[in-house]
Amino acid sequence: MSTATATAAVARPGKVLADLIPASRTKDIALVVGGAALTGIAAQIAIPVPGSPVPVTGQTFAALLVGTALGARRGFLSIALYALAGMAGMPWFAEGGSGYSMPSFGYVLGMLLAATVVGSLARRGGDRSALRTAGTMLLGEAIIYAIGVPYLALSTGMSLTAAIAAGLTPFLIGDALKAALAMGALPTAWKFANK
Repeated sequence: MSTATATAAVARPGKVLADLIPASRTKDIALVVGGAALTGIAAQIAIPVPGSPVPVTGQTFAALLVGTALGARRGFLSIALYALAGMAGMPWFAEGGSGYSMPSFGYVLGMLLAATVVGSLARRGGDRSALRTAGTMLLGEAIIYAIGVPYLALSTGMSLTAAIAAGLTPFLIGDALKAALAMGALPTAWKFANK
């Protein structure tokens, strides 16, 4: 196989970054557990937002990276493991929280769907260029908010307008920065994989 053929095989859509590691059940289990752990660790990077029960955290960024790097199936399983362990009492949701009665739990549910969608898009090449990665990440963030904000409203009794003001608006600049980080990191990872 020529170098050009090998490079094309690595970078072609249909693969995600995790597919570059030789396949095995043990690898898949390690990736799923590692993705859940990464999300749990990133959730501990939390900055309270005045007037909001939802802090700025690294967990949404980690969940989107996990979905993109692992693909839809492993990304979903990873975030599902993260969610189930947190619901069972493991204190690794934002600010060391656990359980499903927290006002911010809807964002965790949104991460399940978002990781699946961004993983599917990555398999179609959605993480190969800066522009495509930005679109993939922003769609993932929109999915998280589409579930998280209504859950926040229902769980706290806020109006939808108040929930948007407390659970969406303060996070837009941070989400733009997260998308910019991903725009640099994911296409760069593919460039290194192609060498």
